[in-house]
Amino acid sequence: MIVPRSRLLFWVAAIILPFALIAAVAPATLAVSLLFIGGLFLVAIVDAFGVQKNLTGISVELPPVVRLSKDRETKLELRIRNQRQQKKLLRLGIALPREIKTENEEMDTILPAQSEWSRLTWPCTPIKRGNFRLSSVFIETSSPLGFWSARKKISVNSELRVYPNLLGERKNLAALFLNRGAFGLHSQRQVGKGRDFEKLREYVPGDGYDEIHWKATARRGKPITKVFQIERTQEVYVIVDASRLSARAPEQKNQSRTADIKPATSVLERFVTAALVLGLAAEQQGDFFGLVTFTNKVEKFVRAKNGQAHYNACRDALYTLEPKIVTPDFDELATFLRLRLRRRSLLVFLTALDDPALAENFVRNIELLRRQHLVLVNMIQPPGVKPIFTDPAVNSVDDLYQQLGGHLQWQNLRELQKVLQRLGVQFSLLGNERLSAELVSQYLNVKQRQIL
Repeated sequence: MIVPRSRLLFWVAAIILPFALIAAVAPATLAVSLLFIGGLFLVAIVDAFGVQKNLTGISVELPPVVRLSKDRETKLELRIRNQRQQKKLLRLGIALPREIKTENEEMDTILPAQSEWSRLTWPCTPIKRGNFRLSSVFIETSSPLGFWSARKKISVNSELRVYPNLLGERKNLAALFLNRGAFGLHSQRQVGKGRDFEKLREYVPGDGYDEIHWKATARRGKPITKVFQIERTQEVYVIVDASRLSARAPEQKNQSRTADIKPATSVLERFVTAALVLGLAAEQQGDFFGLVTFTNKVEKFVRAKNGQAHYNACRDALYTLEPKIVTPDFDELATFLRLRLRRRSLLVFLTALDDPALAENFVRNIELLRRQHLVLVNMIQPPGVKPIFTDPAVNSVDDLYQQLGGHLQWQNLRELQKVLQRLGVQFSLLGNERLSAELVSQYLNVKQRQIL
């Protein structure tokens, strides 16, 4: 495709219009006027044929997979191939998805002579996590005389994976990622004698009767004691609710303290970030980390393992997760977990239970799971749900009734907390900004007390 440039328009205005006017006023100058006008047309036509060859042998390549982080500026790397190896000025444009912002709608670059490949970096900032496709790149170059521009659409196939941004969370949990001797997470002291069987040994005065292996004692004719070790590879599963209640926007507080954390668009956004942060903590502790996402059915299940490749698999399972406007099915979830998880594990639920009907259904199903697993239930505090008279900004009767409604919801959640506590399940109503830190704190407390 070729289009006229401003230079061609300038010469049309400078030659064709004046000479056409002169020929109309003075017919004797018609031959001279046609000569100049025809000469301009001839030059423009020859220049147009020349511009079509300028894009021959030009192609653009992008990596098949590009990994980005939400709200962090990055640069896409383009490789431009110039088979003719001639010096050339190119203008490029990329059809980026609307979820990826860039300040440069187009960029100019010079392809050097005697070089087949050139590189160009394109700055951009993703504003939404997910999986996006980049399918088209547009290039443009000018004709030898600058009268025309040749444009070409080049098809590419690049997958843009936008992951959650964990930078702000990691700054708030800096001690978690320190690995310097006695500092950070590695200084956690674990109490108790452990639950994993290690070996048998002869009885030593002071050993408890509950530590004696009676069958081995009967076989050997002398007291034999069981020796246990502290568990080092426990299984931790984060269970993320992606149903309708997770599509709500969380309440924003104390933004001055959490300037590195961007306001989340939904509760699910915070759930995804917190799950990945907890996965990093489990990885550093040497535990196995697994993942379950559910709506009205179990969406994804990643069995607990460890290692960088496994963490990447969990991240890939979460970065495209979007809320669905459906009611969560805790019956199917509980059945799935009981069938798939045979080993005693730590189950960390990230859900919303401010709907009384859902809360009753959850309690009925959790009673079966808590017999086999250690269960922690976490929920982000909904906006306005707090004890009455805790907010001084009450200026009207409507504000008072709104505070009263929030207090009633808060009281219902307190009653739910007591019911779950009697079942041995810990329920926590957490602030939006402190969600990741509180999850890691709960996990470390479980590790330290050896209650799993």
